[in-house]
Amino acid sequence: MNDTPLKRLHATVSGRVQGVGFRNFVQEEALKLDLTGWVRNTREGDVEVVVEGPEPALSRLMVALRRGPRLASVIQVLEDWSAASGEFSHFRMRMTE
Repeated sequence: MNDTPLKRLHATVSGRVQGVGFRNFVQEEALKLDLTGWVRNTREGDVEVVVEGPEPALSRLMVALRRGPRLASVIQVLEDWSAASGEFSHFRMRMTE
C-alpha cells in the first residue's frame, strides 16, 4: 500500500479556456492519474479544478493545466494546496456556478 499523504489542489485556470474542451481535457488527465475531485467552468470565464491525490500526480496535473488542450490558450493558473479532505470518491464535471 502507498503511504504517500494525499494532498488537495484548488486551481483556477484563466485565458481562453472555455469552449475549447478544457473540462474534458482535465477530466481525462485526472482519470489517467487516478485523482478524485471535480472541474467546472466559472461565470467569469475561467476553469476551476478541485482535485485530491498523491502530490506527484497533482504536480503532473498542474503541468497539464498550464499546457491545456490544443485549442486553449492558458494565461495563468492560480493554485492553492492543502491537506486532502477525502470527500471525493471519483472525478467528475460539475455545472457552472
